[in-house]
Amino acid sequence: MIRVLKAAERGHADHGWLDTYHTFSFAGYQDPEHVHFRTLRVMNEDVVQPGQGFGTHPHRDMEIVTYVLEGALEHKDSMGNGEVLRAGEFQRMSAGTGIMHSEFNPSQTEPVHLYQIWLFPERKGIEPSYEQKRFPESEQQNQLRLVASPEAEAGSLLIHQDARVYLSQIEPQATVQYELAEGRHAWLQVLRGSVLLNEVPLEVSDGAAVSDTRQLNIQATDNAEIMLFDLA
Repeated sequence: MIRVLKAAERGHADHGWLDTYHTFSFAGYQDPEHVHFRTLRVMNEDVVQPGQGFGTHPHRDMEIVTYVLEGALEHKDSMGNGEVLRAGEFQRMSAGTGIMHSEFNPSQTEPVHLYQIWLFPERKGIEPSYEQKRFPESEQQNQLRLVASPEAEAGSLLIHQDARVYLSQIEPQATVQYELAEGRHAWLQVLRGSVLLNEVPLEVSDGAAVSDTRQLNIQATDNAEIMLFDLA
C-alpha cells in the first residue's frame, strides 16, 4: 500500500524570515491524521532568508538529521560544535539527555533551503553527539547511497534507531530499486524533480508512506533527488 501526501497538503507557515512546510504535526500545525509515520516524527522543508535563523533553543530525546539543498547553514551547540553545513552536506545530532543549539543563515545575500528530519530514538537518555558529512555524488547517481544507519554502515551517519536513510540522484527514465524486508515500512520524500514509485506519480516535495509492499521501483520522470527511509 502506498499513501501519498502531496506537497500542497502539508502544514505551511510563512514567517517572513522563514518559509516552512511540515509533513507531520509541528509547532502551530497540528493534524491528528499526520502526527508521525512509524519512528519518523518530523519532516520539515525550510527556506531561511539571508542573515536570519533559529536562536538558541533546546532539544532532547530525538535523533535530528539535517540536509542542505541550497545555500549554507551555520550550527552552534552546547557541546562546543560550531560548523557551517553547505549544500549537499548532512548533519546528525543526537539530542539525547539534552542539548542547546542555534541554526543561522550566514549569507547576507542567499537564502538557505534545507530539510530537517527528526526520528524517535531507540531509548531515552542517550548521550548527546554530533556528526557532519558529505557523500560523493558518484555514489548517489542512479543508486541508493546509505547516509544514516544504526551501525554507521558503509561510512554512514550513526542514528540511534532501527532506521536506514538513503539518498539518490536519478536521471530521467532511470530506475532505482529497493526491497523491504518482511514487516518493514518505507517513507519516500521527493527533494527535487519527479518520480514514479511503483507507477504512482510523485512531484517535488511530495511524500509517500509505504506499508505491506516489499519491492520498490523508483523511476525518475525528470532529473530527481529522493530520500528513502527504511523503518521498523
